[in-house]
Amino acid sequence: MKALKLYGKEDLRYEEAEPPVLETPSDVIIKVQAVGICGSDLSRYKKIGPYVSGMVWGHEFSGEVSQVGSQVKNLKVGDRVTGCPTLVCQDLGQEDCYYCQKAEYARCDSLTVIGARHPGSYAEFICLPEKNVVNLPDNVDYESAAMIEPSSVVLHGYYRMNVTAGDNVVVVGCGNIGLLAIKWAKLLGAHQIMAIDINQEALATAIQAGATAAINSDDPITEVKRLTKGLGADCVVESAGSPITSAQVYSYAKKGGAVVFLGIPYGDITIERFYFERIVRNELTVLGSWNAISAPFPGKEWQTTIDALASGALEVKSMISHRLPLVEGPLIFERMTHGDEHFGKVMFFPQTN
Repeated sequence: MKALKLYGKEDLRYEEAEPPVLETPSDVIIKVQAVGICGSDLSRYKKIGPYVSGMVWGHEFSGEVSQVGSQVKNLKVGDRVTGCPTLVCQDLGQEDCYYCQKAEYARCDSLTVIGARHPGSYAEFICLPEKNVVNLPDNVDYESAAMIEPSSVVLHGYYRMNVTAGDNVVVVGCGNIGLLAIKWAKLLGAHQIMAIDINQEALATAIQAGATAAINSDDPITEVKRLTKGLGADCVVESAGSPITSAQVYSYAKKGGAVVFLGIPYGDITIERFYFERIVRNELTVLGSWNAISAPFPGKEWQTTIDALASGALEVKSMISHRLPLVEGPLIFERMTHGDEHFGKVMFFPQTN
């Protein structure tokens, strides 16, 4: 089969890969129909490189079941599905760690994601345990289904933060995770949703996604204060993954407010005294949010997203800016990391030549 393999920083190749086989009776092989580029993929491509050189890459996907193991109970060939890409102790043939024993799967000591040390979904086929494979309603298309995982990442953070109707929310960084954070803030009943970014095109898409204000100024703190009548936001989402914004983010929250980190800066963060003192003096709640899973696995984040897509409450296809065959992967990653054009969600279709 054809796949995208990451060999090193900025060394992505479209080439042949071994097709997956059923290794255990509970395995499921899926014919990948749609797979999206994650922001973390861009960072790994440009800054870090692969965990394992030559690994088949990617983890946000949907597809059709093509084979099932003899002990698979709830899936059959032809089912339309998405897949939770996260592997925990039981998937790795290990005794459950302390956190897996408590069903706190996002904290698993051995947690990994397909595309890191196990073949990923930038490929024509992928194999996952049955428990990681989630059936789709008939009215949820493959493109939308390939975005269930990033949506679940956002919901995982919001569930940790306990966003409630009427809250004022600031979203820092209007990439795809930021746009999903805006969409979910609106669905959860936020009063104001203030989007902060330095890219004007990104802010325009944020308004389309449901933001009530777009902030790109030399003094965003003052603008947030103005919009909230001097208080600041109840909830602040850091989704830019920038060392700079990861330090500034505390200044947007009101006293007693909460900050959740969804972005990964991939660099050291130096926090000026002014920003750090906001944590202490304003008694902020600061939360990290990792991955998109909870119990029962893969978690309510997944079912909530599927229900919202099926009902039409959540719409994500408008976020897609590019639809491409997998063969264009190396070129599009080069353009995304070295050009100045604006990209929304990029979606590959591995079954298309």
